[in-house]
Amino acid sequence: MLSVLTQRKSIRKYKDKPIEEDLLNEILNAGIRASTTGNMQVYSVVVTKDDSMKEKLSPCHFNQPMVKNAPVTITFCADFNRFNLWCRQNNAEPGYDNFLSFVTAAIDALLVAQNVCVAAEAKGLGICYLGTTTYTADKIIDILKLPVGVVPITTVTLGYPDEDPAQVDRLPLDALVHHEVYSDYSTDDINRLYKEKEALEENKAFVEENGKESLAQVFTDIRYKKADNEHFSSALLDVLKKQGFLQ
Repeated sequence: MLSVLTQRKSIRKYKDKPIEEDLLNEILNAGIRASTTGNMQVYSVVVTKDDSMKEKLSPCHFNQPMVKNAPVTITFCADFNRFNLWCRQNNAEPGYDNFLSFVTAAIDALLVAQNVCVAAEAKGLGICYLGTTTYTADKIIDILKLPVGVVPITTVTLGYPDEDPAQVDRLPLDALVHHEVYSDYSTDDINRLYKEKEALEENKAFVEENGKESLAQVFTDIRYKKADNEHFSSALLDVLKKQGFLQ
């Protein structure tokens, strides 16, 4: 199992081969065994196989080809709707219309998503995590007909790999792991920890292609700009209000 985790890579091209229903259910069953706050399981999983539905979802993920190319696209949602209904049907008034409850449900959804990814890869399937879900949550809510109390958190494409890409780089362990207390980084630490990433030929090419001075500027000025972050933050806050998590 460790090798599945340490050798994993994102797969963006899939064979034109459906995933067997029994296999998909086995993977989803492994997913829902994930840890969950208070055993509430405040999440839902929306499985999309229909080509017309993938067509509708594709723009929400900036038309990345794998959304339509993968045999299965899965949207993982924070979901207090089901739990609230159960409470009210049993003369218990829920108090989950707040930001803390959203965070609780979002964590639940992400834990299930990771379990699904690991289970799928252990069965020889490929996955790709899409970070675009929260950018366009309002549109996904409409497409998937998500009721109040439900917010899409992340999306994963799933299928048999039709490529074998190289693994992308990762920072070294000592950049990410702190012992006992958080140890802040000195200038020398930052230079040392990011040296290998900055030295990769593909990353140096990104800098040159974008006319920037550093890889950091590619992130701040091109890939994840302040204006975009503020725009999508505002849109997500509106979603949380509409879906009942913020007053």
